[in-house]
Amino acid sequence: MPNSEIARIFLEIAELLRLKKDNIFKIRAYEKAARAIGELKLDVGQLVAEGKLKEIPGAGEAINKKIIELVNTGKLDFYERLKAEFPEKESSVQGKQ
Repeated sequence: MPNSEIARIFLEIAELLRLKKDNIFKIRAYEKAARAIGELKLDVGQLVAEGKLKEIPGAGEAINKKIIELVNTGKLDFYERLKAEFPEKESSVQGKQ
């Protein structure tokens, strides 16, 4: 999965968490991780394979686990469950693609 796609998913997670009025620090963590991943020169898949996810600035253990899931499976259960909470948001996002 390309870095740009992982970054997009994390930005959307941040947006959905904001709609849920979740913890602002959690929202900012996803935004920061998305920016860092978007700016990486290396492929995130390579960092996963080499066990070097700690090189992504601001990505803690929870976000690293989500990156690994995305890279290994191509999907993220947390993201899918979050989208399901906002079916009207999901249909508007699909229209953009």
